[in-house]
Order: sequence, then C-alpha cells, then structure tokens
Amino acid sequence: MIKTSIRFFEDIPIRAVWNDEDSKWWFCAVDIAEALTKSKNPRSYWNALKRRHNELSTICRQLKLAARDGKSYLTDVVDSSGVNTVVAHIPAKNRENFVRWLSGMGSTIDEKSKQKAYELFESGMINEIEVGTVKGLQQIHGYIFGGLYDFAGQIRGLNIAKGGFAFAPAMYLGDNLALIEKMPEDTLEEIVKKYVEMNIAHPFMEGNGRSTRIWLDRILKKNLCKCVDWSKIDKRAYLDAMRKSPVDASDIFGLIEGALTDRINDRELFMKGIDYSYYYEEE
Repeated sequence: MIKTSIRFFEDIPIRAVWNDEDSKWWFCAVDIAEALTKSKNPRSYWNALKRRHNELSTICRQLKLAARDGKSYLTDVVDSSGVNTVVAHIPAKNRENFVRWLSGMGSTIDEKSKQKAYELFESGMINEIEVGTVKGLQQIHGYIFGGLYDFAGQIRGLNIAKGGFAFAPAMYLGDNLALIEKMPEDTLEEIVKKYVEMNIAHPFMEGNGRSTRIWLDRILKKNLCKCVDWSKIDKRAYLDAMRKSPVDASDIFGLIEGALTDRINDRELFMKGIDYSYYYEEE
C-alpha cells in the first residue's frame, strides 16, 4: 500500500510519498516550487527550471501522488538531499526557512503524535476504540499523545481558555462530559451538536481538536456510514465556524455536511484527514 503524507509550509501543501525500495520520503518538486515562489503556475515554473538546470532531472524520480482531482498521477519527486538542490536553484527569500522547516519534520511533539495517529489506523487499534463515549475519546488521546504528554488520555483538572474563550470549568467537567456522552447520535444534526459540545468541554490540557476530529469520524462511521473528507474544509473557514459554534453551529454543520463521504474504510483518506487535522492546529 502507498504511504503518503501532506505537510503545509506557509499554507502551501507539500505532498510526499514513502518509497519502500529505499525506505525514505520523496517530496513533490512542483509543490516545493509553489511554496517558495507562490507561482500561479508552479508546474510550468518547475518544467522551466528543469530545462535551465539539467541536474534537476537527474535527481528526480517519478512516483504516484494524488492530485486535486482525487486521481493519482506520476509526479516528479525528490528526496531530502534533492530538496536542497532544488531549493538552491530557486531565488526565493524564504529558502532558508523552508530548509529549516523540512529538517525539523519528525522532531516536534506534533510530528511525533501525527505519526502515532497514522499508526492508530495502521495497527487496527482504531477499530477497538469505543465510539461516542468519553472513554473512547480518552483512548484516542492516550494513543496519539502517549509518551509525549504526561497527561495523555487524562481528563484535565485545571481551567483552560483560548483566544479569550473559557472552556468548561474543571469543577463541573465530569458532569458535563457525562451529559455529552448521553447525547443522541442518530442524525447528522445530533452528531455535529455532540461534537460541538465536546469541543466546548475541551477535556484535555492539549490535543483536543486532533483527538476529537477522529472521535467525530468514528461516530459518523458507526451511525451514518459516512466520514469527513477534511481536505475539503478550508482551514480558516473551519476555525471561524468552530469559534462561532457555541452560539450558532450552522456554519460548522454546513462545512461537515458538504465534506461527507462514504469512503469510510479508505486508508489514504484517513491519512490525509490526519494531515489536515494537524494543519488546522498550526498557528
């Protein structure tokens, strides 16, 4: 099976594919060119760059990557050393930032927990997790943040706030979670309402959004035989809708409804969903 990943540099998606033959990641050359130049036609820019610098063709290989139309095409890719060669030929002010960003991949808590989120699916453990319960959400959080946070999977005992919004007080959090767990899940409206209430509760000190989006997809899969294609939901639209949701959940309902798919067992869709879920959390 093909293992792919998406990372975001200054809001530009950088697609990557794992090659078992040489056991390393290969990165899309066109995406790198777009990230560095913000070109409106990065494919033409990349082709012109290859014509000017013959060595670029020699360091590339072609592997299949999913395009925006959902289909997979053979695409020019380079390994991590090849990325440095490509970057050296592009006169962009943000070259050094890009190289630092790429070299730091895999070393942060977010990157490590993302790998564990991938493993949650790959290992089959995702199918052992309780659906729609507080315990199930704790299982998800504990799996992806275990060994990274000492509070992984544990309900917080402190009050927290974000952007001026105070989440459920710790004193009443247990009672609130018990009520949320009992909320019905028979329709999309009910499921989204339950998701919004769990976000308001924010049961963990950190990692709530990443865990709860997986929790939401498990509920949708069990009750509606659907899941969310998160790549169809714009980051800013999602964040704005979630900020508004405690008062009016219509925007987040519309975004989720418009991104529903019946590809509930699609491995690549799950992996891409993790990539976008983590992207929502980037500042």
